[in-house]
Amino acid sequence: MNRLLGLERVMLAGHVVSMVFGLAGLLLVLPHPDFILSLPILGQRAFQWSLMGGGVGYMVMAAIAVSCYAYRVLGSYRWLSFMLPALVISLSSELLGTSTGFPFGEYRYLSGLGYKIAGLVPFTIPLSWFYLGFSVYVLAGAGLAGLNRRLGRASALTGSWGQVLGTIALAAVMLTAWDFVLDPAMSQAPMKFWEFLEAGSFFGMPYRNISGWLATGVLYMGTASLFWGKQPVNLGRSQLTLPLVVYLVNVAFGAVITLTQLDRQFLFPTSLALVLGVVPAIALWWAAGPLLPRDTEGCDRQAPLPTSPLEVRP
Repeated sequence: MNRLLGLERVMLAGHVVSMVFGLAGLLLVLPHPDFILSLPILGQRAFQWSLMGGGVGYMVMAAIAVSCYAYRVLGSYRWLSFMLPALVISLSSELLGTSTGFPFGEYRYLSGLGYKIAGLVPFTIPLSWFYLGFSVYVLAGAGLAGLNRRLGRASALTGSWGQVLGTIALAAVMLTAWDFVLDPAMSQAPMKFWEFLEAGSFFGMPYRNISGWLATGVLYMGTASLFWGKQPVNLGRSQLTLPLVVYLVNVAFGAVITLTQLDRQFLFPTSLALVLGVVPAIALWWAAGPLLPRDTEGCDRQAPLPTSPLEVRP
């Protein structure tokens, strides 16, 4: 388990560092090509890698880090029963979207994000749906469970399907809030990774892109919740560092590109990402609070696996 934790930390650090190098490349190298020539050979190679393979690297490392975390903290059942629906449903949604325009609007992926499945969707895209979706789902679930404990309503709310629905709703909104800075940064900045083929009314994006993100998030999180059952996500604040860091650095990455590479009008979608994503994520992390020993008895990693995906656990 110590080795797994070590790998998790290395992958998380690599994820963050590769994003920093990517930002440096986009903000310093592309506008000022002479800057790269002033660097030593090692620096030149690092920036070259960040521009050519950084997009693939930071997403793969994040997926590994989140997988290690999920297995270590919640166990193999919850890890796989979230990851597999996330990968399958998000990939299906992306393949449908790039083929028909539904549910995100007409768009296509360019180069820079790795091998394209069926020549349409980079293999890294379903990974990003997984690791961001898992991060916000765990934050939302643990935050609501913590609120229930603080309010003294454990018998009425903790473990109820109402809490599960609340977790899905909050997580889907936070996931979509990330897209408010991700899509402009990746599709309208000087270095594009995908592009919309139709004029979008919402800052260059079609409004159905927003509904498509919400629907896709709700669909795979809802599917995973059927396997997880209504048992609460009993994780304390100290156990939520990785999900919070993953979410915040990914939102920050898109926000920095959006605010520095595009017009001032993009301050509005960036503010939406802050209000609907960053603020709730931090609030839910705080609401999770510390766990007492009685809060973890029979829960999470130590919980017995259900005999069927829809089994209701006590």
